[in-house]
Amino acid sequence: MGIVSQILVVVLSLYLVLLIGRMIFETVQAFARQWRPSGVVLVLAEATYTATDPPLKFLRRFIPPLRLGTVAFDLSFTVLFIVVLILIQIAGALR
Repeated sequence: MGIVSQILVVVLSLYLVLLIGRMIFETVQAFARQWRPSGVVLVLAEATYTATDPPLKFLRRFIPPLRLGTVAFDLSFTVLFIVVLILIQIAGALR
């Protein structure tokens, strides 16, 4: 079980890095509306969104955005981030 849990920790850690990358891309796009990725950054952004979109879309079906006046805070990203962190801890404990 040791090698399987180590592989699982690595895969989940890489996914966590992708989630952080998505957060960075979305923050940059929120503050610099005219910015569009190109070249290598476009490839990285596409890979990041392709890997993180399916679980986020699934969670968005069940977790509505938190309305704060005129702003809606997407809680599905936070929930997914916490779930991945918990799964990393569980997989690490299986060693």
